[in-house]
Amino acid sequence: MNPTTNLIKCSQLTLGYGNKNVVNNFNYEINAGDYLCIIGRNGCGKTTFLRGLAGILRPKAGKIEFCDNLKRNQIGYLPQITVTQKDFPASVEEIVLSAFQGKSLLLPFYGKALRKRADECLELTNATNLRKESFRELSGGQKQRVLLARALCAAERLLLLDEPVTGLDPESSQNMYSIIKNLHEQKNMTIVMVSHDVDAARNNSTRILDFNNPTSPTNKKVMPDFSLPRTCSGVPASPYTLKQISV
Repeated sequence: MNPTTNLIKCSQLTLGYGNKNVVNNFNYEINAGDYLCIIGRNGCGKTTFLRGLAGILRPKAGKIEFCDNLKRNQIGYLPQITVTQKDFPASVEEIVLSAFQGKSLLLPFYGKALRKRADECLELTNATNLRKESFRELSGGQKQRVLLARALCAAERLLLLDEPVTGLDPESSQNMYSIIKNLHEQKNMTIVMVSHDVDAARNNSTRILDFNNPTSPTNKKVMPDFSLPRTCSGVPASPYTLKQISV
């Protein structure tokens, strides 16, 4: 996989809700093979941007262009888990197979190929032994691994993750990070992850997109060389980010 091949191009992109713009006139490129971490304080547009990439939120202006023959059905999306999702009364296998709704013409029956893919995704997230368990009875870390497996069912080339370790204990968080890093390094999966964990972003990602900018929300900052808290143009990273990484 050529890491310089554009997978997504954002051109003068504006995203928001109602009359409120959250992301304004934003230009950015995501490359095949990236492990991109998006960091920033609450409300700065991280999740909004991810929802735009996932196709849940339509651009108010500008465009999101898929490149290198990327298709919408090749993108997996793991949103932040809700209270309703945590208590969903279904088996792990049913949760994962539900990713194929719309792909099976004989719902609720799934063919061998879809079941095989679901089993593969459970194996990739170390959740094979949970297949017959009740989802609502699982621990927080187990639930996230199952939901990650569900997202993987659709993620042939790109995986979008919105704060996948929120609410998890340190051990479960590290397990999730290890799984995600393995997907990137061993399965050539392009990863875009929203996170508040700057240390994990520096340790695991190949690029960091800093959505903090106290002067202009339209000028998002990029820190490809995260050994130094600077942008690609040499401009210092935001004060918030500097504080988070204790520089």
